[in-house]
Parts: sequence; structure tokens; C-alpha cells
Amino acid sequence: MVGEGWPRPVPLVGDATSASQRAADPAGWAMDGPTRDALHRVVAARRDVRRFRPDPVPDEVLERVLTAAHAAPSVGHSQPWRFVVVQDPATRDRAAVLTDRERLRQAARLAPDAARRLLDLQLEGVREAPLGVVVCCDRRAPAAGVLGRATFPDADLWSCAAAIQNLWLAARAEGLGLGWVTLFRPEELAGLLGLPDRVVTLGWLCLGWPDERPPAPGLERAGWSRRLPLADVVLRERWPGAAPPAAPPSALRAPGRHAVVAARDEADRLLTPPGSLGVLDRAVDAVVALGGAGTTRGTLVLAAADHPVAGHGVSAYSPGVSRDVVRAAVAGTSLGATAARTAGLRVRVVDAGVAGEPVPGTTVLRPAGPRGDLAGAPAMTPAAARELLDGGRRLGAEAAGAGLVALGEVGVGNTTVAAALACGLLDADPGDAVGLGAGADAAVLARKRQVVAAAVDRARRAGVDDPLDALAELGGPELAVLAGVVLGAAAAGSAVVLDGYATSVAALVAVRLEPGVQPALLAGQRSRERGHELVLQELGREPLLDLRLRAGEGVGAALAAGLVLAGLALRRETARVDP
Repeated sequence: MVGEGWPRPVPLVGDATSASQRAADPAGWAMDGPTRDALHRVVAARRDVRRFRPDPVPDEVLERVLTAAHAAPSVGHSQPWRFVVVQDPATRDRAAVLTDRERLRQAARLAPDAARRLLDLQLEGVREAPLGVVVCCDRRAPAAGVLGRATFPDADLWSCAAAIQNLWLAARAEGLGLGWVTLFRPEELAGLLGLPDRVVTLGWLCLGWPDERPPAPGLERAGWSRRLPLADVVLRERWPGAAPPAAPPSALRAPGRHAVVAARDEADRLLTPPGSLGVLDRAVDAVVALGGAGTTRGTLVLAAADHPVAGHGVSAYSPGVSRDVVRAAVAGTSLGATAARTAGLRVRVVDAGVAGEPVPGTTVLRPAGPRGDLAGAPAMTPAAARELLDGGRRLGAEAAGAGLVALGEVGVGNTTVAAALACGLLDADPGDAVGLGAGADAAVLARKRQVVAAAVDRARRAGVDDPLDALAELGGPELAVLAGVVLGAAAAGSAVVLDGYATSVAALVAVRLEPGVQPALLAGQRSRERGHELVLQELGREPLLDLRLRAGEGVGAALAAGLVLAGLALRRETARVDP
């Protein structure tokens, strides 16, 4: 029985609030009314000042303003800004010459009337302001090495712009004026200050006591422009008139935000630090959000098939091994079946195309029609792929009634099939997707790469781009069944635990067909297969285990499912603290 009423450990550092406190008062982090009103007054009163008094700015005031700038948000907490404070009159004079030149250059590009209006404006106070602050961005760190810049390389520049905004608002609150001058050629300003390569400027900030107190923005008062209504710049959901998304509309929906937050809130009540189980905590949260908090068992769906591509020498084993493993799985003595039993899972073995008569005790879902070797002919017909997918849906929905659904596969040569299908779905290079498989050597690896390259080239020439067509052209029958199992289980509200490369590629097919299944996926492990990491990245899933397994048969999924069931038990049975 879970103990209730333990005092909640309150951390001496960090956030001292609990989930129950935050749930009881979602707006509890708000500042008081006068503080909020003062902030909005400062924001509304910010102006681009061009005329300055010569009076000096006290050091303590400058430090407060720069401290505010340094408190800005930055990508990956990289703090790429550097503030060059310029007081020397000679440097300011040389900078002013640069702005005078650029002002005339810009005017020369405009129509005569606009040029005259530009020259009438005072656009800088470089000479008059007692201080110049040049905000620089140190871009010497590689973008890939800073969290958040690999996808948005210019996020360091945005961070520096946020620092400028902080500085500007703090200056306004102090009664200082600030003008942001960009009438410079960046390389000329960098040369003036002696900046090293890959340190760039965002312009010159004129800082000092203002000799004007404008009630509205200067360019607005000069008739140059006006502020747009808020309604003109706020869009809802998508850009107006944009084409529908390329992905198919999803009939499934991820767990609602209330379910996701409730799962996290319940974990916060445990007598342990939040997130104490790491990746496992996130997996348990996902299962709980799906409605599986009481799950205590599950099913390993093990789909097996032989592949004509094995005839090209792409495996270290003969095709007859598939049938032997299926028979052992039905008997409960294969490695995958043993791992499943140890984890508390029952086993459902599916014969999706094993050579010979169906093995007694299996569920038979075999493809109809011709089967090809990938390189010279499609793996199966689109109709066969669709039929297997539908059969898998029914199996997945049925298995979901027993709890977690774990995926496993058996099939000599199916890492070649998985690599070909991964290339077709991800437009990946075969060199990045083909691995050794179980027991292979360099010669086998070379043959696998040749076969996959030929198969992918054939499919691309045929114009295959639909996921179901890719499954028929480059996949295997057991992958079609497992893709259907993912769809059926997710639709029934069950979490699906993936095993290695092949099951993850099957899950990728399911996601391409029905994006809403993605939240139901748990990556059981990261295998040694070269392309598995590419597929996991595409699925957006971090694996629970990294044991360099080569077993297949759902072993990794069963081990991971056992961890998830243990995590759910910990979540149910650990003592709770007072709200």
C-alpha cells in the first residue's frame, strides 16, 4: 500500500514549489499589479533617441543597464554578446564619419523625394552621446556545438538582439536615451574596433541623457511609417492561404495537455526528486498520459518472414534459420520468447511469410501475389502490403487490450530490407543506412550495400514517394504487419515499445501514414545497426537501452518493456508526499 502524507522535501536551491501548488494557482508566478503596470509603461515609452545632452552617465547607472543586457536569454545559454563601451572622442568621430558616408549612400539609392526626407532626418547621435556601446556577437563557436544553433544557426544573433532590447528598456527606466545606429558597413565598424574574425557587430548604440523626450516614435512622427495594428501581425495556426501540410491529416490525436501535465503532476508527488528515473520517467509519463497508469503486463508481437533478397548473399545465415526461430518462439524457448516471459509479456507469433507450411501455433498473415528480391523487383504488391497492414491493425488493437505492446521480428536478410526501406522513406544514402547485421563480414556488407543501392535506385526511378508504395517496393511482409500493429495499438490507446532497426522502420511507415501514432511510441533500444540512429532521430525518440544488441526477435523491446512495467509499478507504489 502506498504511504500517504509524507512531508515534501523542499529543495534548498532551485524551484521550491510543488506540482500541486502550481496546479492550484497557475498564475501564481505573476508579479504584482504595480510591477506589471510599470513594465508595460517602460515598454510603451521606449524610444529611439537621436539628440543627447553632453552630461556623463554615472558608472553605477551604466553597470545596471549592462547587467540587464547580460540577463537576456541566449540560445543554449551561450551568452554570445560582447559590449564594447566607447568613450574616446576620436573613435566616436571616426565612427560618425562612417555613418555620414553610409547615410549619403543610402539616400542615393532612393527616389529623389524619399532621399530628401531621409537626409532631413537625424538618424544618429554618435558624436553627441557621451557613450557608445557596440554590441558584438562572438560567432567563433561552431553552430553544431551550441544547443539550439544546429537547426537555427543565426540564433546567436537573435540572442544579441534580445540583449539589446533588455539594455534599451533598462536605459529607459533609468531616464537614459538610446539610439540604435546601423548606418555602418559591418566590416568598417569591425575594423574600427579591431574585432577578430567571426566576431560581428549588430550596430552602434548611442547612450546618454536625452535632449528630447519624444511622445511617439520619431519615424512615426516624421510620417515615415506608422505602427501596425496588433490584429495585422498576429496570425492563427498557419500563414493565410498556405497550402495544406504535406503530411496526411491524422485521425489520431496525441494525449491532451491536461493528461500530459496530470502525469507529470502525479510523478511530482512521489517521495523522490522529480525526474529521478531519467529517460525511464519520461517513458512512464507517456504511458500514464495515454491512460495506462495501471498497466501491469503486455504482449510481444513477433512477426516473421523470409526474404528473396537473402539469395544475394546479404546474410551470414541460411534462410532456414527463420523457421527454426519461429518454432522455438512458439515453444517459448527462443531468446525473444524467454526475454518476453521474463518481462511479464505474453508472446504472439505471426507467420508473415516463412517458407514452407505455416508453423503450428502461429497467427498466419502471409502476403498474396509475387514477391521480389528488391533489387530487380518489388518486395510485394501494393494490394498485399495493404492487406498485411490491415491484418496488423487488427492484431495491434487486440494486443492493446492486454497492456503494453512490444514489437519483434524474425527474418534472415531483414536488416537489408530495413535499410532499403529506410533509404526510401528518409531519402538517405545507402552508405549511411546499411550495417553489418548479425554475424556478417566485409564481403557480406559490400553485397548488402550494392543490393540496397540498386533497390533504392529502382524505386526512385519508379517515382515511389507514398509510404504504402515504399513499403510494397522496398519492405517486407513482417514490416507491413508490424506497421499495422503500431497503428492498431496506438488507436486503441496503448504504448508501443520498439525493438531494433526493422521494427523502428515499420513504426516510421506507421507514422508517415498516421502522424498521430508518434506519441504512443517508446524506443526500447539503440541497436548496432548503422541506420537505426537515423530512424530514431526521425521518430524523435530517445532509446531506453543502449546495449549494442544484435539479437533481434524483440529481445530489446522485451527488456525495455520490463523496465517500463517496473517504472509504472514504482510510480504506483512509492510513497506520496503531502500536496
